[in-house]
Amino acid sequence: MTTVDATYHALLARHDAMRLRRRLLSPAQGPADAAGARPAADSYDGVADQRLIVQTLELVAPLDELIAHLYDAMFTQWPFLRSLFPESMEFQRKHLEQAFRYLIENLHRPEEVTATFTRLGRDHRKLGVRPAHFRTFEVALCKALRRSAGPRWHDAMERAWLRMVRFAVAAMVEGAEAALGEPPAWQATVTSHEIRRPGLAVLRARPHEPYPYRAGQFASVASPLLPQAWRQYSLACAPRPDGELEFHVRLAGRGGVSEALVSRTRAGDTLRVGPADGPMTLDDELTRDVLLVAADTGWAAAKALLEELAAHHKDRRAVHLFLGARDASGLYGTESPAEMERRRPWLRVTPVIGEGPGADRYGPLADAVARHGDWSGHIAFVSGPPAMVGATVARLAGAHLPVSRIRHDPLPDGPLPAVAP
Repeated sequence: MTTVDATYHALLARHDAMRLRRRLLSPAQGPADAAGARPAADSYDGVADQRLIVQTLELVAPLDELIAHLYDAMFTQWPFLRSLFPESMEFQRKHLEQAFRYLIENLHRPEEVTATFTRLGRDHRKLGVRPAHFRTFEVALCKALRRSAGPRWHDAMERAWLRMVRFAVAAMVEGAEAALGEPPAWQATVTSHEIRRPGLAVLRARPHEPYPYRAGQFASVASPLLPQAWRQYSLACAPRPDGELEFHVRLAGRGGVSEALVSRTRAGDTLRVGPADGPMTLDDELTRDVLLVAADTGWAAAKALLEELAAHHKDRRAVHLFLGARDASGLYGTESPAEMERRRPWLRVTPVIGEGPGADRYGPLADAVARHGDWSGHIAFVSGPPAMVGATVARLAGAHLPVSRIRHDPLPDGPLPAVAP
């Protein structure tokens, strides 16, 4: 971070510490929303707003232009807010569009929306977002709606959008308030950096404070080389006594976080790590056999789950791991499949090699899993690129494995990753 950014976040940390102290001394006071009151989730008529927004969506479409107008309005009126965002806004705009689409499609599920945005609120603390920023967001949104709709704009449409956003913001503020007892982000020193194959690095880092997480979860990571730019990576290990974390990072393009982590990070550098999140975790009482499906750096989450199974599930439920890769070099782990089985008698490993390019690049892996046997009695964990996850989840669901027992990495149309407001 720049000196200005560091000062800003230090002041926020001090303010949060004072608020936490007041809460501990006055526990009867609960968190409040951006307007100072906590709205009841069941009092919001999301169905009515959903209907109106969908009916009038064409008036403000396409959403990417609406979002461009929104940020133009925000940064024109409040230029100091620009420092809260990464230098390149492309990734940010895409995720805000995803957030809008998620809200519009799920307003009839208020409990799901509340849970999703509560998690986002906890995560957004690392960005330095405060309730006042949401109010500026509202003003910019209204300007963007009017600019996009032009003469077709009307008050009812604007009120529906504002109610939708305020409902989500209330959950975000609740999530941020509930997380006051933990750091907004953890500083971590890189202890090792290994290139396992061209364009893929394995990083280990030790947080300066205890970092709570569970095997199978992911975390946002930021490099000081790109202030305010965050990307999510699976934690590639179960919690360890020394607290060290492991991340597997594939180079996804030039000029982004992945390039900074793969090509420009060394042992001794400092990273920032956001709070852990994700549902792809093992139940405390594991009563079913386990199916793991991983491709590319999805191996990171599978590796963490295997460590957790070996260390804490003494009954050693049977585990079947499918590892997908284009060629043998894609199996970049330190052990061969045969060695993994030798060390873990309860594990069976099936490599699936030779996925080619094309629209159904991960079809062979999904097909191999579906053909192999009856998984309807298992609990499944699927990690890797969204195309592979989507294809495999569809095959498993079609093979009578209940969706409630398929846990997987986030999909583009699924629960949201962390996005800035």
